[in-house]
Amino acid sequence: MYVCSCFGVTEAQVKKHADAGACTPRQIASACKAGTDCGGCVRRIQALLGRGDCPRRELLDQRQEPAAVSALGDVRLPEAA
Repeated sequence: MYVCSCFGVTEAQVKKHADAGACTPRQIASACKAGTDCGGCVRRIQALLGRGDCPRRELLDQRQEPAAVSALGDVRLPEAA
């Protein structure tokens, strides 16, 4: 089934790019142009990518605020939430 009719990109192609590491619609667009013309397929691409399917996204979700450095040069770690 076609996801992007402007460039003839199929669901299988989007999934192939996702399996190769594309985690966002922008990364899919870079790989195959899907979503770069009329934009009507971007929501479908988002749905195909899913929220938790990207291992890099999990790393980003786990990332914490960087430690702050005081005027005296000592490091202050962020407080636990």
